[in-house]
Amino acid sequence: MSQSDKDRHAYRQAGLFRHDLAADPFEQFRLWFAEAEATEPPEPNAMTLATASRDGRPSARMVLLKGVDERGFVFYTNYESRKGHELAENPWGALTFWWPHMARQVRVEGYVEKVSPAESDAYFRTRPRGSQIGAWASPQSAVLPSRAELETRYREYEARFAGRDVPRPPHWGGYRLVPHTFEFWQGRLNRLHDRFRYRRDESGAWIIERLAP
Repeated sequence: MSQSDKDRHAYRQAGLFRHDLAADPFEQFRLWFAEAEATEPPEPNAMTLATASRDGRPSARMVLLKGVDERGFVFYTNYESRKGHELAENPWGALTFWWPHMARQVRVEGYVEKVSPAESDAYFRTRPRGSQIGAWASPQSAVLPSRAELETRYREYEARFAGRDVPRPPHWGGYRLVPHTFEFWQGRLNRLHDRFRYRRDESGAWIIERLAP
């Protein structure tokens, strides 16, 4: 089904100007994310993660942001999943956040590395028990002959860990995307959107540039 431009939403939010922006992109992200938490139910931390294989074939999926600080953006997954294999071959990725109520998009690109085992252990302990068992039961991205097999695997691990804490699987943990580029996009009327890019120069300082929409 197609949609003509005349039928599309006309963005009428206030503009984004250079003097509005924090000098540090992490601070700018935190400001926008705080607003998204108040206006973008139910999961403002949902983000598209794009990865690519060694030969450059891309793939993308939704994941959840579980932490952000000056080191980067953290998410958790199965290391043996498709994205895990791609990141092992080609450790570069891109994130996209889309917050429709505010007509805002944030793009982040950078190098992806695993977080420490201690960080993964700490986060795993906060997960619901069912999700912990699911991390053991699901061979993420592998072909399954049936739903029944997955449910059988879940029951087997449920029995295995009955009466005790569920340990973190060795194949499951966190990644951190360490940014080299940010882009903040604000929807505007007549498709004259505001776009600003932060990029690091050779000294490591952040350069801010306005981009054409």
